[in-house]
Amino acid sequence: MSGAFTKEQDDDEPREDLPDRPVSPHRNLVTPQGFAQIEGELTRLHAELSQAQAQDDKHAAARASRDLRYWTARRASAEVIHPIADTSQVRFGHHVVIEHEGGKRQGFRLVGEDEADPAKGLIPYVAPLGKALLGKSVGDGVEVIHHSAKIVEIR
Repeated sequence: MSGAFTKEQDDDEPREDLPDRPVSPHRNLVTPQGFAQIEGELTRLHAELSQAQAQDDKHAAARASRDLRYWTARRASAEVIHPIADTSQVRFGHHVVIEHEGGKRQGFRLVGEDEADPAKGLIPYVAPLGKALLGKSVGDGVEVIHHSAKIVEIR
C-alpha cells in the first residue's frame, strides 16, 4: 500500500521534532519596541517550555522549543534601529501619513517583519507598501493597493 494512505504518526505519541519556523532572508531590522517584543516572547516561551516539561507534555514542549529556536535566532540577528530625527524622507521606524485621492488619510509606521501588525498600521519595511514609501518625501505620490496617494506627513 502507498505510504500516502498510511498513518505515519500516532496521536498518542506527538512529534518531538517539529520543523523550524522559516526565517526571513531580509535583514532583521527592529525598532526598540520590536526588540522588547522579542525579549518578551523569549521570556514567555522559556516559562511555557518549563511548564510543558514539568507536565510531561511533549507536544507543548516541542512547540515551545521550536518557537524558542526561532526567537533566539531573531534576537541574535536583530539590528535595533532607533528613530531618525530627520523626517525629510521616509525611513525605517518613521510614521507616515498618506492621503488617498478621495481625501481619506491613513497612517503607517515602518517596522520590522516580526513586529508588523497591519490592523494597527504597523507594516514591515519589506512589504510592497513599505518599499514604496521608503525614501519618499512629503508631497511625493505613492501607489497604495492600486490607488494613488500622496504623502502628507512624516514623523
